[in-house]
Amino acid sequence: MQDLRGDTLVIVPTYNEQANIAALIGAILELGSSFCVLVVDDSSPDGTGETADAAAKSNPGRVGVLHRPSKDGIGPAYVAGFRAALASPFQRIATMDADFSHNPQDLVRLVEASDAADLVLGSRYVEGGSTEGWPAARKLLSRTGGRYAQLVLGVPISDLTSGFKVFKRNALEALDLDNLRSDGYVFQIESTYRIWKQGLTVREVPIRFADRVAGKSKLSRKIVLEAMIVVWRLRFQRLLG
Repeated sequence: MQDLRGDTLVIVPTYNEQANIAALIGAILELGSSFCVLVVDDSSPDGTGETADAAAKSNPGRVGVLHRPSKDGIGPAYVAGFRAALASPFQRIATMDADFSHNPQDLVRLVEASDAADLVLGSRYVEGGSTEGWPAARKLLSRTGGRYAQLVLGVPISDLTSGFKVFKRNALEALDLDNLRSDGYVFQIESTYRIWKQGLTVREVPIRFADRVAGKSKLSRKIVLEAMIVVWRLRFQRLLG
C-alpha cells in the first residue's frame, strides 16, 4: 500500500463503481487531513481501479489503491484492506460502501463516537436511524435478516448487517483475519459478532441509509442464504466455546 499519513483510514471495496468512486474519494478527503482512503478494487472491468489510481496520483499520502486479481467477494476484499491497515500506523479504520448509501459526512460522528468505543456502527435501526429509497421488500429483507441474526446469536446490537463502521486499531487487531471466511453481508455480521464476543465495546450511532443513485446493487439470494447458514455456525462455535 502507498505511504498514507493520517489518523483514520477509510477502506472502500469496489467492483464496477466507476460512476461513484471519484466523487466519494473527494468527499472523504474534504473531511480533513486526518482522513485517508484505501480503495480495494476487484479488477473492475468498468475502469473503477484506473479512476482510483488517478485519485491516488493526484492526492499523494491521502489515497491508496489495492488491485485484486479477480472478483472474490466483499469479505476477502475487506480482509485484504484490514491487513494493509494493520501494516500501517493508522489508529482508526473505517469501512463504508462505495455507492453513497453511506453519507461520508457521517464519518466524523462515527470517529468521534469511537473515543468511547472499540467498534462504532452506523445504524439504520436505532432511534434516529432510517433507510430511504428502498422498496418495501428490500426493507423487510434487511430488517428481518438483522433481527434473525440478532436472535440466533443473542447479541444486543440492532444493525448487525451494517457495513458502515469505525474500528479502533485494538479491535481490528483482536479479529482473527485468517478465520474470517464469510462473504456478502454476513461478513458484517461475523466481524461485529467476533468483536462483541471478546468483550470489546460496540456502540451504534444512527445514520440515514440512502439507496444508491448510480451503479447496480450486489445483494443476491445467494448472499442472503449464506447469512442464514453462517449465523448458526457462529452460534454453535459460541456454545462450544
